[in-house]
Amino acid sequence: MAKNPLALLPTASSTSTRIESTLLDATSIDGDPYLSEIASHLIKAGGKRLRPTFTAACAALCLPDGTEVSDDVIRGGVSVELVQVGSLYHDDVMDEAQIRRQVISVNARWGNLRAILAGDFLLARASEIAASLGTEVAGLLARTIGDLCQGQVGELQTLYDTDRTEKQYYPSIEGKTASLYAAACRIGGIVSEQGRDAIDSVTEFGRLYGMAFQVIDDVLDVIATDEQLGKPAGNDMLEGVYSLPVIRTLDSSNGAELKKLLTDGLNHDDRHAAIELVRSGPGVAYSLDVASGFVAEAKQALASVSDNEVARALAGAADHLLEVGGVLPIPTAGSSE
Repeated sequence: MAKNPLALLPTASSTSTRIESTLLDATSIDGDPYLSEIASHLIKAGGKRLRPTFTAACAALCLPDGTEVSDDVIRGGVSVELVQVGSLYHDDVMDEAQIRRQVISVNARWGNLRAILAGDFLLARASEIAASLGTEVAGLLARTIGDLCQGQVGELQTLYDTDRTEKQYYPSIEGKTASLYAAACRIGGIVSEQGRDAIDSVTEFGRLYGMAFQVIDDVLDVIATDEQLGKPAGNDMLEGVYSLPVIRTLDSSNGAELKKLLTDGLNHDDRHAAIELVRSGPGVAYSLDVASGFVAEAKQALASVSDNEVARALAGAADHLLEVGGVLPIPTAGSSE
C-alpha cells in the first residue's frame, strides 16, 4: 500500500523529527525522572503523529513550497497530540487495557491511579503550551478537551445498546475523534496567521477528515484480522460499542440474529459469529460510502484555501483513508484470525 502523501513532502522528515523532539521535551520534568518516564511512555512507543502533522501542513498552506513551519506551529500541533495521548491513558484505565501501541499500557505497568494522574499531567502540559500561543489557541484547546469528553460520555451512554442510532453515533465520533483533527488544523491556520475564511476552511477539512477516519477505523474493526489490527477483531462489539457497520447491520435482515449475540457476555465463538454477520450484511459497504462522502467534502473545503504541494498532499491523505479501508480483504467464514 502506498505511503500517506504527507510523508512524501520534502519537509516531512524534518517536521517529524521536530515533532518528536518537542513531544519528548514536553514530557520531560526536571528533577522528576519517575513522572517523566510514565508521561513519556506512550510517546516513546511511537505513533503516526497525524494531528501535529496536520497542524504543520495546514500552516504550510500559506507558505512557498518546501518552506519549514515555525516552532510555534510545531508546538501547537504537539499540544493536540498531548491531549490525544492523555486521553489514551484515561481510556486504558476505563477499558482495563493491557497493551497499547504494542507495549504494556501505563495502567497495567504502573496502576490506575498513576495512569489517571499522568493523563491529567499530559492535559495540563497541552494546556500550558496552548496558553503560550495566545488566548484563541488556549480557548480552542479547552473546548476540544470538552468536546472529547462529551463524545466519550455519549458513547458510554449507549454501551451494549442494540438500539443505538446513527443520530447518536455521529455526535459521539465528532467529539471523541473529529474534534481533535479539527483543532489540529485550526491551530495551524491560527498560528500561521491565515485569514479567517482559510482558518474556517481548514478547520472543516480537519473535522470531516476526522469523521472519515473514525468511520474507517470502525470498518477495520470488523473486516480486518486480529493480526492486522494488533487486537481482537470485533473488539468494539466485545466492549459494547456498536459502531456504524454494526448499527446498519442491526437494521438489516441479519439484525435479529446479530442482536441475540450482542450482550455483555459475548464469548469467543459468538464474537466470530457476530463478525461474520456484520461482514455479510450491508453495514460495511454503507459505512465506506459514508466515509467516501466525508472525504469528498473534506477535499472540497480544502480546495478553497490553496493548491500548493501541501494542499495536494492533504487531499491525498484524505484519499489515503479510503485506500486503507478498501485494501484489506474481508476474510471468508472459517478463515484463521
